[in-house]
Amino acid sequence: MADFVYRNGVFFDGSGADPVLSDLAVKDGRIAAVGPHLEVDPDTVEIDCRGLWLMPGLLDIHTHLDLEVELAPELPEVVRHGTTTVVMSNCSIGVAYGHQRREGEDPIVDCFARVENMPKPVLRRVADACTWTDSQGYLDHLESLPLGPNVVPMIPHSMLRIEVMGLNGSVAGPPAPQELDRMEQLLEAGMAQGYAGFSTDALPFHFLANAPNKKKRIPTQYAGFRELARLTEIVRRHGRVWQATPAKDDILAAVRSFMLTSGRLYGRPLRTTVLAALDLQTSRSAMHLCLLLSSILNSRLFKGMLRFQALSSSFRIWSDGAINPLADEIPAFRALNERELEDRDGRMRILNDPAWVASFRKMWLGGKGGWSVDRLRRHLRCEKIVLSRRLDDMVVAECPLPHWVGESLEAPYRRLLAFQAANGRFPHARDAEAGFFSGFPDPIGDDAAFLLHLLREWDTDLRWETTIANRNPATLGRLLFHDQTLPGFNDSGAHLANIGFYDGNLRTLKIAQRDGLRQVARAVHRLTGLPADFFGIHAGLARVGAQADLCVIDPVALERWNPEETYHFVHRSQLGCRQVVNRPCGVVRSVMIGGKIVWAGDRYADAFGTRAYGRVMRAKDHPLERQLYGP
Repeated sequence: MADFVYRNGVFFDGSGADPVLSDLAVKDGRIAAVGPHLEVDPDTVEIDCRGLWLMPGLLDIHTHLDLEVELAPELPEVVRHGTTTVVMSNCSIGVAYGHQRREGEDPIVDCFARVENMPKPVLRRVADACTWTDSQGYLDHLESLPLGPNVVPMIPHSMLRIEVMGLNGSVAGPPAPQELDRMEQLLEAGMAQGYAGFSTDALPFHFLANAPNKKKRIPTQYAGFRELARLTEIVRRHGRVWQATPAKDDILAAVRSFMLTSGRLYGRPLRTTVLAALDLQTSRSAMHLCLLLSSILNSRLFKGMLRFQALSSSFRIWSDGAINPLADEIPAFRALNERELEDRDGRMRILNDPAWVASFRKMWLGGKGGWSVDRLRRHLRCEKIVLSRRLDDMVVAECPLPHWVGESLEAPYRRLLAFQAANGRFPHARDAEAGFFSGFPDPIGDDAAFLLHLLREWDTDLRWETTIANRNPATLGRLLFHDQTLPGFNDSGAHLANIGFYDGNLRTLKIAQRDGLRQVARAVHRLTGLPADFFGIHAGLARVGAQADLCVIDPVALERWNPEETYHFVHRSQLGCRQVVNRPCGVVRSVMIGGKIVWAGDRYADAFGTRAYGRVMRAKDHPLERQLYGP
């Protein structure tokens, strides 16, 4: 007898095949039958899917949910968006080896706080929970949790280095020969235990957060090519995935490292997924260079297997004063970001330091006037930094003057100029604004001085947003369906107050919807079967015998949904902090994980958060996976 039957759904199986009108039956946690007019017993729970899309549960392949899973293992924001499987431990950081606290070091806090903009109190609570001491212990721990979705952990390189060299040693230089040997042994053990891959990072603005190492990058970035080649050879031999980021300021180093994917050079292709193919507002060439490099490495000449991840959304970020996910890219902002979040006095000392002010002004005004190479690069959208440095790109989200909310900072800047030109008698300035304007240097001079004064006066009470990439919908659509990309890079579980892309998979479906059901089938494949095959896990296909991870989408609600209007901020009591979320109403009708309904209508199952629905997914060639699903 079937436990559930989905009736009359527009069914996408995850393979990319055209959808069909079909029923689907579930028994004992697995898909038992697919086809029209399935006969079931009267006790079977029927789910009416007329006019709805029925598809495999979606995959989120770039997350940092290994933090949240320790505090809220049901991962509610994931599940309500139709995502049933998440890949964790990206960008070289994670908790595979426990808290790793030794000799006063606190690696989880040190590595995550600035790289992923996570509050230190939250990270300390996570570290307190990480009582295991090796990668097998981590898998055992995950299996004890009341998981919401399935979780797919990887071995994180920074933590691997810390485990062998200690935190301070791991940022001091290359390993000794015996240390590299030990890293190989631990990575080999992780692959044998079923970890799906290995993650590294080379982005030059990922720094540690605790003294005395605040000016040092995370440990993975102190690895030379020889270390990287030896470790990825283990990943290659096991047929697992290498997740990487480029050394964006050293193109030759990036190309050399990504050539490790080559089957022709190294005997067998290395599955490689890289962050990220983005249509950056300040660098139009970056996206094209990524796609060109990938196509060359995947050609018959090199026989690689590399895919750049593509964000399914406009890249919209929120900043608290000068603190945002990109602050460490710019040395002037980096100095502010090195201070503790609550250290307003420390930031004020920096903001009033003449040498720092000079460096900030040079950065902010560079290329905006006169004739120079920087001016030409700015005109051609070939700049080296991601922030546009334009007030009209900075929209106020919160500040002490409520009527500024929703305006770009360019608007009050122009009002200030008019106010000062009229000697304070500008009739359009409100009383509170006029009083505030009276405290500005007169004349203000330029937009750099305006922003500096705002930061001095309001610090993190000025919350603003900007969109740094993927503003053009047509370009975004081409990126998401390009044969050199995988939809991903949602960064779920990180940058809690700065970004919110849990809805990334739904955005991909919405973009596809404009071009008909065949394109939707392609989108479903790129969110399910394709990434599951790339990561080598048992997920992503809705076929008889497969684990019953399913979601039901309302296409009418999907078409009606405007993703840019459903962002809001909530207090997550389990995390103890505020978070950006994006919760579309009515789009995801139902979510099943492991043969049990976890989300229906607009609510979670009663046992959600107290019983396990998802499981730890190992690489599908691991013996435990073979026991479940065969070879």
